[in-house]
Amino acid sequence: MELINPLVSAYAEQYASALDAIAAEVERHTMEHHPHAHMISGHVQGKFLEMLSLMIRPSRILEIGSFTGFSALCLAKGLSPEGKLHTIEIREQDAAVARVFFGRAGMDDRIVLHEGRAMDVLRGLRECWDLVFLDADKTSYIDYYELTLPDVRPGGWLLADNVLFHGEVLSELPKGKNAIAIQAFNDHVRKDPRVETVLLTVRDGLMLIRKK
Repeated sequence: MELINPLVSAYAEQYASALDAIAAEVERHTMEHHPHAHMISGHVQGKFLEMLSLMIRPSRILEIGSFTGFSALCLAKGLSPEGKLHTIEIREQDAAVARVFFGRAGMDDRIVLHEGRAMDVLRGLRECWDLVFLDADKTSYIDYYELTLPDVRPGGWLLADNVLFHGEVLSELPKGKNAIAIQAFNDHVRKDPRVETVLLTVRDGLMLIRKK
């Protein structure tokens, strides 16, 4: 299902400020060489991530699902002077690409890339997060949420990607394990008294979550 009219998408991109040179190169490289290039956040969402981070000025960012490093580079734009971003990627090849671009951007000392299963890595991290970006395997969204929320500071933020899941959640009875998992996650967060939420219809849907 095509949720956003292609003309609207093109118009939105026309009025989004340009990406910096390295982020633009990551996007271009991914679109040209990755068999699952559609997973990249893309220009408009990338600028949204950058501007959100600039508004928050986080000291600690957690990203679950690095892919090729595009979204981490966008989020890192808003880091406070001594801030760090931790990002987790299970696929060795994608992590290798991300690491190259982090180095090209001069962010080796600001972005910490962890390779491995997210649940294993998360259990070893001891940080107080200002901002968490969730963009990994959809069937584990609730587990990631419950594991990270206690470590988000009061007034801190979580952002979950793909919460519309290509429009499949709009069906009365979503089919497929990922759509079912996303619908369960959306319902789980909506009922959680610890947070406030708003679902943004950007790209494939972003759930912006504020911890009370």
